[in-house]
Amino acid sequence: MKAAEKKAIQNYKRVAVIHDWLTGMRGGEVVLEAILELFPGAELFTLLHIPGSCSDFIENRPIHTSFIQKFPWKARLYRHYLPFFPTAIEEFDFHGFDLVISSSHCVAKSVIVPPDVPHISFVHSPMRYVWDMYRQYFPGKGLLQKLVIPFFANYLRTWDAASAHRVDDYVSNSAFVGSRIRRFYGRSATVVHPPCLDRAPTSREIPDPEGDQREDFYLVLSALVPYKRIDLVVQAFSESGKKLVIAGKGPEEKRLRSIASGNIEFLGHVERSGIQELYTKALGLIFPGVEDFGIVPVEAQAAGCPILALGRGGALETVVDGKTGLFFSQESAASLNDAVKRREGIRFKKSDFARNTARFTRDAFQSGIISSIQRAQKTIAGSRSSSKSGRLR
Repeated sequence: MKAAEKKAIQNYKRVAVIHDWLTGMRGGEVVLEAILELFPGAELFTLLHIPGSCSDFIENRPIHTSFIQKFPWKARLYRHYLPFFPTAIEEFDFHGFDLVISSSHCVAKSVIVPPDVPHISFVHSPMRYVWDMYRQYFPGKGLLQKLVIPFFANYLRTWDAASAHRVDDYVSNSAFVGSRIRRFYGRSATVVHPPCLDRAPTSREIPDPEGDQREDFYLVLSALVPYKRIDLVVQAFSESGKKLVIAGKGPEEKRLRSIASGNIEFLGHVERSGIQELYTKALGLIFPGVEDFGIVPVEAQAAGCPILALGRGGALETVVDGKTGLFFSQESAASLNDAVKRREGIRFKKSDFARNTARFTRDAFQSGIISSIQRAQKTIAGSRSSSKSGRLR
């Protein structure tokens, strides 16, 4: 971090950071760590916290939870308490704080903050449960989902949109998410990509995309849930007969195994060191779903692993077509297999991977957050000035 950036935030003595829930280490928690790193004394607020589920860096902060923390079976069923989340997030008191930063994919952006306190919200996604992925989460089967859930969803959409004005400066993890913030909230957002890498690897450090260490297989690294579209990859590789390795677990695993042919291997959960080895050895990483951003493709590129991605969503911002990977245009086995065939006719260069991944470092992310804080402070100062001049008239 530059000296000028450190100086820009050192006057904030009491900082509150809000994160929807703390139940495990995923991409959102990587972002949270990078925000907390900027403010060593920050206090952390969350709907609920499962002790020991996150990194020590997060767990060692002062953590304030909502009344959701007292609900039964919260570790397993917390998403079922969604209708209670608006009330829970609004009950936090931020009087006495100098700065509020929310890390939001559900309700964290809707905290109520005193007027003179800057509120910056890093949005991973607008609340997908009630907006663009409502039909995937609630397909409408059964009496409950046909008669009860639509009323709750309508209430949550109305509340979510109405509370959008509570944020002074929106930051989105991708232009794709930024477009949804504009559509659902009527607000613009500055794009700051997540901190996927501690630092940018040099060309010398990146494993050769065409080196002898590459083995004859393609890789999927993902939670095995329906919207990730791993079924599409299984279908494509069952047809082609090429070797596919799937790392990850989830409710779709049993079904995917039942439709997979013998050339497809399921590894289940893989530790961090094992994932890096897979990146280094695979001919390519398959990324078949429409994602808000996607940290995995960036990590794979840092290991010189080309990406074969559906040409939609966040992948369009992380992969350089023909340089660090290839896009396939249709959600079909034929379109994916065509991309695999094209990949085997291209010789990728390490220098292209180094150039592209330099955009996704922790320093770049933190600089973007500091710029957002400065914009929010100027907005508040401008509002004060306008208010004073109005009273004088």
